[in-house]
Amino acid sequence: MAGVKPVSISDNAFAFCRYGIAIMVWISWIFRVKELLLAVFIILLSSAVMKVRRAPMIMIYKYTIGTFYPGENVIVDEKGMRFAHAVGAVVSGICVILLYTGFTGAGLMLTFVLALLKTSAAFGYCSALKLYSCMNSGTCCRVGNLVRKFKHD
Repeated sequence: MAGVKPVSISDNAFAFCRYGIAIMVWISWIFRVKELLLAVFIILLSSAVMKVRRAPMIMIYKYTIGTFYPGENVIVDEKGMRFAHAVGAVVSGICVILLYTGFTGAGLMLTFVLALLKTSAAFGYCSALKLYSCMNSGTCCRVGNLVRKFKHD
């Protein structure tokens, strides 16, 4: 993993993305809507490919609610966000595969874990973005410290 690339996006759009994805995963788990989880996978995969400035949830906010409430700009790490979106896409993709191939119990358990992780990330706690920062700069959360410990052993 290499470096940091700062980019500026709307803090409101960033919050919309974080909370929106977490809510979508929770709704998918609570109501057993695997199509919604598939949408989360597509959004996260698209976000990883198109990068944070052109991520679907950022663009949706920008061209709808953002026209009325654009918010202040916040600087985020584009590379870190790409890593975080890719991790989310992989985990949600595994959930989708499990759910669509008949491993419903395992898929629902992993979807629940994903919902917890996305909620934690939405509220600014240990997230894949913080894990990326930890691996690059040493500013680690508890999970990052554990991963970093194994990386150096």
